[in-house]
Amino acid sequence: MEIEKSRELGLCFGVRRAIKLLKQAAGKYGKIETLGPIAHNQQLVQELAEMGISPVDELEQVKGRFLAIPTHGVGPSVLDEIEARHIHIIDSTCPIVSNAQNTIKRLTEAGFYVIVFGEAEHTEVKGLLGWAKNKAVAALDVRQNAISSLLSAAEALTANELEESMHQDSLHRLGVISQTTQGWPAFVEFSRQLMAALPAKVEELTIVNTLCQTIQRRREAAIELAKKVQLMIVVGGHNSANTRRLVAACSPIVETYLVERAGELDSARLSGKRRVGIIAGASTPDKAVEEVVDKLKSL
Repeated sequence: MEIEKSRELGLCFGVRRAIKLLKQAAGKYGKIETLGPIAHNQQLVQELAEMGISPVDELEQVKGRFLAIPTHGVGPSVLDEIEARHIHIIDSTCPIVSNAQNTIKRLTEAGFYVIVFGEAEHTEVKGLLGWAKNKAVAALDVRQNAISSLLSAAEALTANELEESMHQDSLHRLGVISQTTQGWPAFVEFSRQLMAALPAKVEELTIVNTLCQTIQRRREAAIELAKKVQLMIVVGGHNSANTRRLVAACSPIVETYLVERAGELDSARLSGKRRVGIIAGASTPDKAVEEVVDKLKSL
């Protein structure tokens, strides 16, 4: 069996940066808590726990004086609550996510109502909406209620309401950004469908590309490799959005399946496969990838 690893592999910059910050903080302060998992990979969470860095589900569970913000970020109200509790914040928000947060804040302060292309219940998206101060919605489909209701409200604006709102926040000015880990083709198609559905009363539409380019390169590399192999194995957390999107990108091309650990490999699915490709999610530790490769070699 020939095993080929993708040219884009390993922890992304944002996760590596977060791990470095947390290790430094743990070395200086001792036990560190994180508000939720630092990234969506159970093996990574376990590795950090061995260093005294453990997640809590909510602020009420925080026992120490030091709390890290995960790579997905949080909204300003959460930061305010942490400070009100006199807890020291270690901000390990990915810089790409921070840029998206600053973008949505800037747009709403400029009078735009913002549409976020993303999963409304995802941690990152919840944080983005928080920076918009109730002037944004999130959806993955233009036909979802959140957007259809918004467009209907814009269509219903009267001439007087339009005139009165020229210097205020109004639905006649819309901004569009994306959850950072979504795919470029999907974001383009979403934007195209949105423009086709816009009522004439929307006078201004601003689309800002807030996608993570590292994620885009990883997706492109996965598709490139999938065209050359008989089986793609995606290594990463089952609860990781960017990992699941790698599976979705490769599945139409070749048989693909997701494993978080080497022990999940199914020898039956490898039968007759002479060439296997390996790709991993952005929060997958290098050790997890190597264990999968070693297991494949042993089979």
